[in-house]
Amino acid sequence: MSSDLTIVLLSLRVATVAMLIALPIGFGLSWLLVRKQIRGRFLIEAVVSLPLALPPVVIGYGLLILLGNRGPFDGLAFTTFAASLASAIVALPLIVRTFVVALEGVDPRLELAARSLGAGPWRVLMTVTIPLAYRGLVAGALIGSVRALSEFGATIVVAGNIPGRTQTVPLGIFTRIQAGDDQAAIRLVVVSITLAVATLIVHDLLLRRGGLDGRRNRAGFGA
Repeated sequence: MSSDLTIVLLSLRVATVAMLIALPIGFGLSWLLVRKQIRGRFLIEAVVSLPLALPPVVIGYGLLILLGNRGPFDGLAFTTFAASLASAIVALPLIVRTFVVALEGVDPRLELAARSLGAGPWRVLMTVTIPLAYRGLVAGALIGSVRALSEFGATIVVAGNIPGRTQTVPLGIFTRIQAGDDQAAIRLVVVSITLAVATLIVHDLLLRRGGLDGRRNRAGFGA
């Protein structure tokens, strides 16, 4: 049981670091896609969505080349950071897509009104854009966390399956299945399902509430 707790805590740590990496990048990319008319938009969207189309093993191998002994970031492979980076990359497309929907729900006329009253770009972002989009942003963070917690293919290639260091819940389940320890595997499966279901329920509630509030906000603005 103590080893199970270690695996769960490590998984939460990996997912947390992954979100610290992915959320700022995801927000920046989504804001760029929604608020800026830029050339190469399709290319940016394609690159961001690529982890959804590629096998996770391919992503893991690419990271292994970068973080391995012969790569430019030598020594980072087979570390907790490598596991977090792999999780961040596979979660990023879901985060960006959810953030894009959230930002598209913010009426740009409200931002323009704030700018006309003298608010700078950062103040508009912090006092208008994020407060109006926060439910969608939180939903994106939650769905990204679920994906980070469930990552397997990229992680096992670039970070390995090292107990106490890179062995997350999916890797722990895989190891216990291989060892024939069904009871231990089932315990981790229950933990994985519980975390995923709880997060997805909150995610769905936030999106439903955000959609209702968004319609009310737009109706109030046009009144």
